Amino acid sequence: MVKKILLGLLVLLIGIQFIRQTKNGGPASGPHDILVQHPTTAEVRHILETACYDCHSNHTRYPWYAEVQPVGWWLADHIKEGKAHVNFSEFGQLTPKRAARKLQQCADEVTDGGMPLTSYKLVHAEARLTDIQQKTLADWFDSVREALPAEATK
Repeated sequence: MVKKILLGLLVLLIGIQFIRQTKNGGPASGPHDILVQHPTTAEVRHILETACYDCHSNHTRYPWYAEVQPVGWWLADHIKEGKAHVNFSEFGQLTPKRAARKLQQCADEVTDGGMPLTSYKLVHAEARLTDIQQKTLADWFDSVREALPAEATK
């Protein structure tokens, strides 16, 4: 009986490998990207690209284990959810008022240590932001928000 259950689980595990999610492999940057709309320093660009863009842009750098299901499904869900909160690749398409709200949320999340997610930082050491990096990124989000039209930040 145990052998049948194990064989069944093995067949199931192999079978689910053929059920794939669409990958988040769009262009790394485009005309609406926040870094195109609001150029910044190399330091801020590096922080955004290593700690934010995998889940909050149209282009994800997938690790090898993303090919193993159900881990791939879990990652796809995280990316979909992250882009629903804020997609830096499409940031320029937001209204100024919505952009201001998103920038405030981003600054708050980074300052409070809510972003990047702990699960992401566990396997991406480069995404573990120092206090200085958190402040640098939050200050940049604030500076972009302040550069928006005055009525957007009210």
